[in-house]
Amino acid sequence: MTSASLARRSLLGSAMGLPLLARLSLAQPATDTFRVVTSQEINGLDPARSGYVFTRLQVVETLLGADDGGLPVPQLARAWTLSEDRLTWRFTLRQAARFHDGTPVTAEAVVACLERARSQAGLLGNLPLASIAAESGAVLIRTSRPFTPLLAFLAHYSMGILAPAAFEGQAVRTIIGSGPYKLSRLLAPQRLEAERAEHWDGQAPTIARLSYLAAGRGETRAAMAEGGQAELVAQLAPETVERLRRNPRVAVDIRAIPRTRLIKLNCNLPLFRDIRARRALSLALDRQGMAAALLRSPASTATQLFPPAMAEWHVPGLAPLRRDLAEARRLLAELGWQPGAEGILRRDGQPFAFTLRTFSDRPELPGLATAMQAQLRDVGIDMKVAIVNSGEIPAGHRDGTLEAALMARNFSLVPDPLGTLLQDYGPEGGDWGAMGWSSAALHEVLDKLGATDDPAERAALRARASTILHEELPVIPVSWFDLATAMSRRVAALTVDPLELSFRVAGARWVG
Repeated sequence: MTSASLARRSLLGSAMGLPLLARLSLAQPATDTFRVVTSQEINGLDPARSGYVFTRLQVVETLLGADDGGLPVPQLARAWTLSEDRLTWRFTLRQAARFHDGTPVTAEAVVACLERARSQAGLLGNLPLASIAAESGAVLIRTSRPFTPLLAFLAHYSMGILAPAAFEGQAVRTIIGSGPYKLSRLLAPQRLEAERAEHWDGQAPTIARLSYLAAGRGETRAAMAEGGQAELVAQLAPETVERLRRNPRVAVDIRAIPRTRLIKLNCNLPLFRDIRARRALSLALDRQGMAAALLRSPASTATQLFPPAMAEWHVPGLAPLRRDLAEARRLLAELGWQPGAEGILRRDGQPFAFTLRTFSDRPELPGLATAMQAQLRDVGIDMKVAIVNSGEIPAGHRDGTLEAALMARNFSLVPDPLGTLLQDYGPEGGDWGAMGWSSAALHEVLDKLGATDDPAERAALRARASTILHEELPVIPVSWFDLATAMSRRVAALTVDPLELSFRVAGARWVG
């Protein structure tokens, strides 16, 4: 059998694991539709649930965006000012902005969407907001105290602005945005199609149509990039990257981003309530071995929560996380754990046993979980692994059934990481952050960070916040993240957004 035949057989085998919609897409010849493939499903119409899809595809806009460095850039707001008392922000909208149904984007429509987001359990509801109002065609947001990071929060996908006609009461019944593309077909949870919006007030995109497909298997996504069935494939599995790099039809972009793979622990449980137990788990992990063998990226070994890519939050002076089995065993013995049957630790007649949930949307996570299972067994800890839907992690946080989870946390969905920290480590913790753990010292630091714009003070506060999380380990860092993206060479002027806010299709063009 020839190498070409083998390659075709490999591609076909990967494709057979796809759902029907994805197999149909794979069978189609190259078209003038720009096809995006990621692992993330479309979980409904509400911006709070699936806004990351609609904003990244440039169907829905927020008031502000962010550049690669996280600084605010205009979207629906073309300009903004802050009052002398640092309490009132005024946002001037693009005068010619229109929703996809042809109606104007008014300050009243923006305020209605922001008030709705504020009323939901989410980012905006956690901020010190006094009022949101429309005044003379502008949007005024007043805070109860100075809150410097507000601009970054307004770039979050949950603050996506929809037309009044998109709602039935408070429920979203359809997606009517204001971006360069409008939704033409939605087949949730896997697929959507969009086309150039005739009411877009900016430069018309060169690419007229795009589609989005959620394909959970990493090998499937790689096969689609390899076979020319997608122009942009995100979240590549590490083991597929080298193969794609050898493909002349594909360009592979790899960059460190503000994301960390970590273990979330239920610190309400007696197993994890004591800091010594959390430190013992951390000391049992072979991060370097996993980064080299499973992630093919030794530099991704996490020595603290925030990667060097987050220079303002990464603290070089922190003692690095390391593997030390002897110290792990000492700490566990200090807590009363003694070896029992088959080497599993026991205390008061109970084994040190728990279940870790993870998911395959991030293709490397199940392999990492299996490796950690063996590593923890070396110190007498019995960790079972459950591969679940990613939604079972926040659901388990809310109903209290989650014991532990392995996941990847993105610190740039709000371009200022403070937004994620406020969400994850507030007094009640967060669905993707602390569980059963709280720190008054950390709360004080985060509050001060939101109130000051003094560079030296902010630097000191960021370092203090990082140190508290490093010492207390409410979550245990495992590895930092390299974002691997495959892009077809049929497309030019396509760049990767390191903050993962946009796929930037509107600025790209076809080659030839």
